[in-house]
Amino acid sequence: MTLSIPENLEKVRQLISLYQEMYARNDTPVQLIAVSKTHDADAVKTAFQAGQMQFGENYLQEALEKIETLKALPLVWHFIGPIQSNKTRAIAESFHWVHSVDRLKIAQRLNDQRPESLPPLNILLQVNINEEDSKSGVTLDTLETLASEVNALPRLKLSGLMAIPTATNDSALQRQNFHSLRVARDKLVLAGFTSCTHLSMGMSNDFEAAIAEGATMIRIGTDIFGPRIPARDRL
Repeated sequence: MTLSIPENLEKVRQLISLYQEMYARNDTPVQLIAVSKTHDADAVKTAFQAGQMQFGENYLQEALEKIETLKALPLVWHFIGPIQSNKTRAIAESFHWVHSVDRLKIAQRLNDQRPESLPPLNILLQVNINEEDSKSGVTLDTLETLASEVNALPRLKLSGLMAIPTATNDSALQRQNFHSLRVARDKLVLAGFTSCTHLSMGMSNDFEAAIAEGATMIRIGTDIFGPRIPARDRL
């Protein structure tokens, strides 16, 4: 039996509450980012009607169409995909959060293109925690330098870190990777980056480990909306 989006959301929320209790995380809220990529505006609206406010998108053009369609709703939009230089203006103008900044050039463009009428754009620095060639992200060795550069940009707010660790079903390795990101965040806070509090980490297959290690945001797509819809089937 296939569950509906509201039923899926409730199931995920119950698991979040369970893991917060299990790992003594009740003092720090865990925000659920519903990753709605490949799913249409009606699916997002259904999730909103079930109480979900925050949505993550990877593909800019698809996201902009949904943002425009749903502009009357008080949704919070997170851009979580790779960022190309020619996409920064639309991201800066349309999103509340960006999780995937990994170099100064992109940060400078987002800063310069963020409208003065909007509050500073919340920025998470993407960390390549396992230093995989196939993944974007700043290394731990250069993280503080980029944090300093981003922190100096007035139209951006350095709000935390994001990572997509190497996929594994080993819960101990999952926790080890997430622990490394938490340690990196804590070092930045101690170094004076006091607004750098968020940890965006954990997806459908590993969010228990992420919550155990201090995630403040988890990014869940399939467990809420079902399988991704191939491009040829999106009409």
